[in-house]
Amino acid sequence: MNPSHDQNRTLLHIEQRRSIRSFTDKPVSEEHLLTILRAANQAPSAHNQQSWKFVVIRGDRKKELAALVNARAADFPKPAAVLLRMAARSINSAPVVIVVANTGELIGHGTDLFRIEKERAVDFFQTMEIQSSAAAIQNLLIAATSLGLATVWLGILFLMKDEVLRFMGEEQGEFMAVIPVGYASKVGKAPKKIDFDMMVKWLD
Repeated sequence: MNPSHDQNRTLLHIEQRRSIRSFTDKPVSEEHLLTILRAANQAPSAHNQQSWKFVVIRGDRKKELAALVNARAADFPKPAAVLLRMAARSINSAPVVIVVANTGELIGHGTDLFRIEKERAVDFFQTMEIQSSAAAIQNLLIAATSLGLATVWLGILFLMKDEVLRFMGEEQGEFMAVIPVGYASKVGKAPKKIDFDMMVKWLD
């Protein structure tokens, strides 16, 4: 850990964040849930449209989502099926799951404003919606870490995004992420990162 980060709590929490897939049965308080959701909603968004929606799933509905994912896993090739079953276990293990979905509102408004061919405009604004939601998700993950909560971004669920959207009662928009939230049953070591110098290019 970078010693200079000891005095900067934001940088410290960024370094401390881990993808946790197994949780204790300790419940997450309503106060903590609202805190991380508000942090997500503070993320920058294209044209300040905030074209995202957060769906909080708990109790029997959470168990139903885990069962849906587990049942559908058999319909995919083995590598994807394995990851989907792991995702189902994480959903089942966590006391609460937050699903983030794009609303499609930016796509609808933007294509009318920009005088370029519609197909190109849709692609442009769809990408901007995805970027906005990704920023919101990162805010949520870091805020959760700051409160001692554990999370994991289950990107594999995109393979069955239409089913997830229907499950949530959201017929429109584009599914983005399923995020189990809770308290870690164990915390592993941080994954090794690629050498920082290989990731940065300087142009003067």
